[in-house]
Amino acid sequence: MNRLGLIVVGILLVLMTAMSTLFVVDQRNFAVVYSLGEIKEVITEPGLKFKLPPPLQNVIFLDRRTQSLDSPETRPIFTAEKQSLVIDWLVKWRVVDARQFIRNTGTDLRNAEARLSPIVQAAMNEEVTKRSVRAMLSGERDRVMQGVLARLGDDAKNFGIEVVDVRIKRVDFASSVTESVYRRMESERKRVANELRSEGSAEGEKIRADADRQREIVLAEAYRDAQKIKGEGDAKASALYAESFGRDPQFAQFYRSLEAYRASFRSKSDVIVVDPSSDFFRAMRGGAAAPAPRK
Repeated sequence: MNRLGLIVVGILLVLMTAMSTLFVVDQRNFAVVYSLGEIKEVITEPGLKFKLPPPLQNVIFLDRRTQSLDSPETRPIFTAEKQSLVIDWLVKWRVVDARQFIRNTGTDLRNAEARLSPIVQAAMNEEVTKRSVRAMLSGERDRVMQGVLARLGDDAKNFGIEVVDVRIKRVDFASSVTESVYRRMESERKRVANELRSEGSAEGEKIRADADRQREIVLAEAYRDAQKIKGEGDAKASALYAESFGRDPQFAQFYRSLEAYRASFRSKSDVIVVDPSSDFFRAMRGGAAAPAPRK
């Protein structure tokens, strides 16, 4: 029984030793084989692989997929006009040289990101300080990203990584500058609005003055025409009166007396003091004035 147990234990030890010499490399990872603490081999091809049992050799796996690095904090960057901008960026990178990567940053990807982040920020600062705010907000973002990508090439090789892409996610003014820019824009809009109001008021006064002038001209011309027509009418009326009165002088005298009475007693409160036997009341007494002798 003891002999059988030893055989079983021996078989288990052999199986465990054999299993410790086999490992599978996934296509998403690098397999780094360590021999007594030193990198013995870097395996890039996926499949079933062999190694010496521990502690002679050990294996660690390193992710070879593309990683994303976001800007850790929003630091203001000054442009060529000394304006402060806040830029959020994104970097895509991956490990291409496992030996170089482990020598510089170890096996933790977060160590690489911690060292890569200030390098990206410095490259971004150098590119932004060459350009104006207008350029950063409009047509030169692609140039900035390409410039940062080119600057990161040598540093990335030293880390054993490759920077695949650099993207600017957001460009904005710093909070202290945003308020002043808003106030300046508000003042500018108010100034433009006041100018438009002033121009509109001046144009309105001009239109009103022109309308008043045209109204006065129209009224003056109408009054002139009315006076002309009235004068012509009075002349015709006078001619008709003269012709009518010339035919019957006694009636003309009587008619003039009635007109005189109408003008004198226009209101009930009017009072006139005159001799009743005067010629003024002759028509009222029933006697008409003697007609003038005809020649």
